Amino acid sequence: MILLMGIQGSGKGTQGSLLAEAYNLKLLSMGDIIRAHVTDEQRQRMLAGQLLTDEEATDLMDKALQEQEASQDTILDGYPRTVSQAQWLFEQAASGRFSVDHVIHLTARREAVKARLLSRGRADDTELAIEKRFDEYERATQPLFDWFAEQGIVVSSIDAERSVKAVNADLVKLVNQT
Repeated sequence: MILLMGIQGSGKGTQGSLLAEAYNLKLLSMGDIIRAHVTDEQRQRMLAGQLLTDEEATDLMDKALQEQEASQDTILDGYPRTVSQAQWLFEQAASGRFSVDHVIHLTARREAVKARLLSRGRADDTELAIEKRFDEYERATQPLFDWFAEQGIVVSSIDAERSVKAVNADLVKLVNQT
């Protein structure tokens, strides 16, 4: 399993799709899972820029993992986002459900990705909602990266402000090192 992490608009979906196609992997995008399975109440909270609770996000991811072929390797796009989610995921890995081979952080500054998000045309991509998601991501994710370090989990960072091709070349090189 490859964990593909990064701020909204950093290219996780694009890069995840390219990697999935190149290596015949299953791509599970937390954003796609959320858009397909959230309740109306959850959708309204998200339109206001709020994230799902850890329990809600983990429940959705658990169901998505159960629905896929057990033998197919997976790229997770946008999960985990918090320490609690990572603890659940790594407990699942420790139990033998799957293995986590790479944790990759696509790094990008807010200013560099905001225009990408606004140009997507999604209902939840308003300036206010984007800023709230950026703030929430930074608040929840820094402790997650600290947790990874405490657990001895290597996180590979890749500059996502470059071209799709350059970022993909670095990702392929990283995956091929395994």
